[in-house]
Amino acid sequence: MIRLSIPFRQALSRLTLPVMLVFSLGCVLIGRADQHLSDRLRSALDDLLAPAYMLVSGPIQAVEHSTGAIGHLFELSQENAQLRAQNKELLQWQEVAMALQAQNDALKASLHFVPPPTPHFSTGEVVADLGGVYARSVLVLVPPSNGDPQTLLGAVAMDGRGLAGRVVDAGSRSARVLLITDINSRIPVAIGANGEPALMVGNNGPDPSLLYWSPSQPPAEGAMVLTSAEGGAFAPGLPVGVVHYNAQNQPVVLPLAHLSALRILRLFSYPDNLPDLTPIPHKKPDASSIRHHRKH
Repeated sequence: MIRLSIPFRQALSRLTLPVMLVFSLGCVLIGRADQHLSDRLRSALDDLLAPAYMLVSGPIQAVEHSTGAIGHLFELSQENAQLRAQNKELLQWQEVAMALQAQNDALKASLHFVPPPTPHFSTGEVVADLGGVYARSVLVLVPPSNGDPQTLLGAVAMDGRGLAGRVVDAGSRSARVLLITDINSRIPVAIGANGEPALMVGNNGPDPSLLYWSPSQPPAEGAMVLTSAEGGAFAPGLPVGVVHYNAQNQPVVLPLAHLSALRILRLFSYPDNLPDLTPIPHKKPDASSIRHHRKH
């Protein structure tokens, strides 16, 4: 073991702070000279760490799934009864849906309806819940891109229930998704059956806020919230959540997406200049059903 003399160690301790200051100043100057350098370095670091995040998250997910399976053993009888009732109800709705589909096809044929182009999408697994620049963002492991990974920038991220966020950074094997609850998130939305415009703003909490709605028509409790085509950032008609008034009597959005336990996300790249085909919801979920969904 190498022993350093006391004067030498004192000299090293005095030089530590100046060296770190010079190094920090150099990093700032390099960042000023090339403003995209930090983005490229962050993307490269995400690509490098994505497999490691995958290895770490695997055992954790295995423990979670095993714990959940043991807990559900005591509720199988009740869940089976609920599933039988739901299956019976779904069969009834299937008949209604088939009749409506036939009617819809006939109306489209008579109007010579041309459907909008199908978006490209890729499916990825959420491997890390990141902080850093964004308080609410996740890292998604995506298949290696055949072309420019920057084509994923701006892609809409959705889970099996609703809108989760948007891709703000992408590499060859990973993508960073800014969640709708982040304070930097700004999404134009349409509220209710009439599609009243508003702006959904993240606040780093579980429920984004609603701003700039019409004072003469405040959002109704339980009204469905869909994305709007305003600004061209999002495709219209994507499900986001339902309106709920919090304890301060301010309208917020209860997201349909299970943002606290994201596992799989689909990243949709929509073509530009999509027509506004915002659907009118037939039956809207209420706030209590969304709260119940979150608990389960």
